[in-house]
Amino acid sequence: MKKYEKYKPTNIEWIGDIPEHWKISKVKYNFSFRTGFTPPSGKSEYYNDGNNVWINIGDLDGKYISDSSNKITDKAIEDLNPTIVPKGSLLYSFKLSVGKVAFTEIDCYTNEAIFSIDPDNEDNLEFFYYALPQQIIKNANENIYGAKILNQELIKNADLIIPPPHEQTLIANYLNKKTQEIDQLIEDKKQLYKLIKEEKTALINQVITKGITSSQNLKNSNIEFIGEIPENWNVKKIKHIVSKVGSGVTPSGGASVYELTGIPLLRSQNIHFDGLRLDDVAYINEDIHNSMKNSKVHSGDVLLNITGASIGRCFYVDETLGEANVNQHVSILRPNNKVLTKYLYYILYSNIGQEQIRKEQTGSGREGLNFEVLKNFQVPLPEISEQESIINYIELHANQMEFRLMKTKKLIDLLTEYRSALISDVVTGKVKVIE
Repeated sequence: MKKYEKYKPTNIEWIGDIPEHWKISKVKYNFSFRTGFTPPSGKSEYYNDGNNVWINIGDLDGKYISDSSNKITDKAIEDLNPTIVPKGSLLYSFKLSVGKVAFTEIDCYTNEAIFSIDPDNEDNLEFFYYALPQQIIKNANENIYGAKILNQELIKNADLIIPPPHEQTLIANYLNKKTQEIDQLIEDKKQLYKLIKEEKTALINQVITKGITSSQNLKNSNIEFIGEIPENWNVKKIKHIVSKVGSGVTPSGGASVYELTGIPLLRSQNIHFDGLRLDDVAYINEDIHNSMKNSKVHSGDVLLNITGASIGRCFYVDETLGEANVNQHVSILRPNNKVLTKYLYYILYSNIGQEQIRKEQTGSGREGLNFEVLKNFQVPLPEISEQESIINYIELHANQMEFRLMKTKKLIDLLTEYRSALISDVVTGKVKVIE
């Protein structure tokens, strides 16, 4: 793509030079904007049977919004007298998930984490749909955790790069076309990624219940979610194939006793089906670790999330981890001599394990798994030698699938980065859009 003929300095570090005929201005000089409101949560008369669209950050999914997950009542509007957000306004989230944008296709209200820009101004809001997320964030502060923080004053004083109106329209039209093309490519790759994962799960489900030899005679397990199994297999409860089912605690003092280095304290966010993710692991000192001796992790343990949104995620521990501990949201399953570590992991990963977890959740109304329930999970079990063969078979084929998943994920990441870079280059004038 071409560049503009002449540029001028802005003396703003993150902007650098801009086309000579463009200008720098602040949000407060170009837009009138308003923030939303949240009715008191304890007043059911403000929410129950409401029919007025009230948008929160979770609703900012896609370019256009015509409805909301939560509604508010006429009484809430009558009592609190909020200002309505007119159809066609541009919405921007400036708390929590900072920088999400969307247009509203209806008159609506928003919560206090969203500000709206009215459609009745000379600027092209389609252009600022692309520009605002990249430019307002530059004026944000950071909290101690590195998260971006914005408030109304920071937003008002944020610097904007503003081309002439006709170029705004030209750029918006170009980006609408290009981002649609890129988004379609990303969606195609995401669908491929999903299909590969389903293929992997189907492979594991098949061999965990039927083995790797298709000629084996089968028998009825008399358990609906397991179905038929090879006639030389048995169905066992987990309590009969492990020597330990337990979990840890959050150390006294909570996060205040976490260290920058030390013994890893594994929490639910560290346990994933594809491995232990330690980039945000908490650390405890050796004294605390030793005081939590019942939840020390051993090589060969299988770790299972037993509470929250990630319930059911699991992985195994190998010798590379070293000393570690777990909190109360992670269960330790320590295999005995009847089951191999990886085989137990694959059982829990498979539909057999996950269906029992789901059934327990929907059937009991519990928010987590207790140990007695977990101990009584039923699993199909061959002899150790056949477990080894099944593990080898899964790993041979699963490794090929993991390579395909890795390649697909890399393509998704590259396309996402390209999309962001393209928008940045165009809305800052680094490259020129030609009519």
